[in-house]
Amino acid sequence: MKLLIAADKSRFHNLKQFADELVKYGIEYKLIDDSDIYDPPNIFHKYTRWFKTPKKFQKIITEFKPDAVFTERYSRFSLLIIKNNIPLWIYMGGDHWTEKKQFNEITKISLFRKIELWYKNKISEKCFRESEIIFVDDKYMEKIIKNRFPNKKIGLMFQGIKESEWIENKKIILKHPCVGILQRANVWGKTEEMLMLPKIMEAFPNITFYWAGDGQYRDKILSELKKYKNFEWLGSLEYPNKVRDYLASIDVYLLLSGLDTSPHSVLEAGLMKKAIVATDVGGVSEIIIDGETGFVIEKGNYKKYIEKISILINDEKKRKEIGNNEYEYVKNNFTWEIVVKEFISVINRKNI
Repeated sequence: MKLLIAADKSRFHNLKQFADELVKYGIEYKLIDDSDIYDPPNIFHKYTRWFKTPKKFQKIITEFKPDAVFTERYSRFSLLIIKNNIPLWIYMGGDHWTEKKQFNEITKISLFRKIELWYKNKISEKCFRESEIIFVDDKYMEKIIKNRFPNKKIGLMFQGIKESEWIENKKIILKHPCVGILQRANVWGKTEEMLMLPKIMEAFPNITFYWAGDGQYRDKILSELKKYKNFEWLGSLEYPNKVRDYLASIDVYLLLSGLDTSPHSVLEAGLMKKAIVATDVGGVSEIIIDGETGFVIEKGNYKKYIEKISILINDEKKRKEIGNNEYEYVKNNFTWEIVVKEFISVINRKNI
């Protein structure tokens, strides 16, 4: 079998690990950037590319001859796959409809931009309807897809991780005790929970809180957080090496997210044997066993965040126990070997 895997270049690192595991099952793959299929741009191509088949796309399809296409985006590229009668397997790593709704609620957009977004939404809905399989990374999204597309073949495929890549190598110099946050600020529904951080930091004047991340809502968050002496922003870190060094160096990992599915950073912190305190959104409770491998806190409950951080910072034995438990849980449930085995069973399944 030949599988074409198409995604944003920022995802190549993890997807190559996924693809390399597929080879063990006799699957040949080609990994491409789905935005790199278009012909050389000119002033008209931003929109005319929606209505014609790019030569680069046709060349890839003709030369590789994929039996199916696996992609994380439901865009013009996916529509071209459908038009070429190639089975389309979509992977959803986020709540597309909630993110879209929140974006429309908080963003002022021009009439022309509204038309553009309407057309893109029309494309994505067609891709969902006519895809062969929709893969989701937690049971939260599985329910959403079942409600929207009751006759669709759905595959539960957790995010995978390579254990050997997340072994402590070296550390960076941080002020201790410390709490580390690692998340992007590109989706407001996710990012807004970080506005809870000032109340948390006020309860711990002697603990330093670090944020590694960036995104379009960065300044909106930093304008509140930079007021505090026990906060430091590290910006975006090179993945995976600098991220690994950062996670190796913190005492507690904190996920403050208002909207999520199964964040990969939790798996990474888990394999680094870090105690985790995370917001109970999406599939977070599926990758952390509350009270055993970490603490899962209901959205908006800053007092609970304070309580659990206090326990972990003040009790080193408990902190190590929780961290070791999450390490075992991730290792036994979310490595690529386990994830790909389930992926193979889904694509071989005949019924919905």
